[in-house]
Amino acid sequence: MKRDKRPELQNIVSRASSVARTEMSMVTILDEDTQWFIARVGLEPDHTPRAHSFCHHAVLTPGEPMIVSDARHDPRFFENPLVLSAPHIRFYAGVPLVDSAGYALGALCVADTVPRAQFLQLMELVELARLAERTICR
Repeated sequence: MKRDKRPELQNIVSRASSVARTEMSMVTILDEDTQWFIARVGLEPDHTPRAHSFCHHAVLTPGEPMIVSDARHDPRFFENPLVLSAPHIRFYAGVPLVDSAGYALGALCVADTVPRAQFLQLMELVELARLAERTICR
């Protein structure tokens, strides 16, 4: 799977990074083994193994955003290659993207190399995630 051809998704991730003031933002789609970045800012690869995916954990509760203040201290992620080496993720906030049947497809997420004690832009991220859902599902 390659980057999505819809510029709307690229605009959404750009807005997400701007609103959240993060180095990275992505729209991800998960399949059985892979996390695909169909739109992204601040991240070079177009995919990672699903086993390394923060978004895999986010989609386990489709109705709830997931926030990781410092991945180095989170038992789900402290040994994750994305934490231990490039891109050195510390902070993550992701909102599951859900289709009309309620199936979680992936997430809109923002990430940074600096931990954060709080994330005040959650509502704006949720609004952008709903926009991403409508874009993907049309």
